[in-house]
Amino acid sequence: MTTILVTGAAGFIGSNFVRLLVKRKEPVRLVAFDKLTYAGNLANISDLLGDQVIFVKGDICDTDKVVRTVRDYHVSQIVHFAAESHVDRSILGSGPFVQTNVVGTQVLLDIAKSERIEKFLYVSTDEVYGTLPEDRPDIKFTEETPLQPNSPYSASKAAGDCLVRAYFHTFGLPVLTTRCSNNYGPYHFPEKLIPLFVTNLMENKQVPLYGDGKNIRDWLYVEDHCDAVYTVLQKGRFGEVYNVGGNNEMTNRQITEIILREMNKPWDKFVRYVQDRPGHDRRYAIDASKIKRELGWEPKHRFEQAIKTTIQWYRDNEKWWRDIKSGDYLKYYETQYAHR
Repeated sequence: MTTILVTGAAGFIGSNFVRLLVKRKEPVRLVAFDKLTYAGNLANISDLLGDQVIFVKGDICDTDKVVRTVRDYHVSQIVHFAAESHVDRSILGSGPFVQTNVVGTQVLLDIAKSERIEKFLYVSTDEVYGTLPEDRPDIKFTEETPLQPNSPYSASKAAGDCLVRAYFHTFGLPVLTTRCSNNYGPYHFPEKLIPLFVTNLMENKQVPLYGDGKNIRDWLYVEDHCDAVYTVLQKGRFGEVYNVGGNNEMTNRQITEIILREMNKPWDKFVRYVQDRPGHDRRYAIDASKIKRELGWEPKHRFEQAIKTTIQWYRDNEKWWRDIKSGDYLKYYETQYAHR
């Protein structure tokens, strides 16, 4: 049986990846490796722990801990989700982003090389490409688009992309890279737009909408993303990059309108415009034709239904997000939005 080390397995996308493979009864053993920082939550996968899913608490920058884990569990593949991922936090302080997203990735690549890992999949983001013109809907990010990151977060992820590419060309390391659009779905830490807005409205609080609300993103249901990652892991060509998109461009204002409508909340009472964040990219859009053409993958979930499923999940799991929206999270929230 193949043993996969899943870094960041207690985070949003990593935990959904673990859950998807268990649900589908894939013939793999999963070593869920996570530092359990503010966004890592063991509750995301605790019900799955057993023979197939083993949890190891550790930092990807800790070479000795990662090497021991790889050897103890006979890991043959690595899927690397672990990352500091919130743009706003990277603007407040970029140090943790460089440490985790750059140094951590370098540590894992060195270990993959020394331990002769069969496959190393790096989960990246469309933000490494920079921004697109709003008035040219025909232009989308392809795998050949130059990397032009505009935030400390995206710069740190782009650095990871470059390291992965370098280890393939220099050492022949069997690497794969995916770059996805904005994810949404269950277990999403409530600092990102959709879970923040949904949980705020459940508490009858206003939602903070950046700038004019016209920033455009391509939205991808998290289970579709995880399915794409596993597809690339199984069938992708080493050294290649695969864009993963939901084919669903919408402005932040449109997303806000949909959530308000689903939750029966009036715009005038519950929306508060706040000062836009520095360097806020205006538009992301993914051309995912390569992964469809080469690997046969395309998203299965329609946004109109999946957003309802997502909102219902937060209604059904109120204790999960209320436990999170306290303590350090509230301190961050006040720092981020108090003066905007």
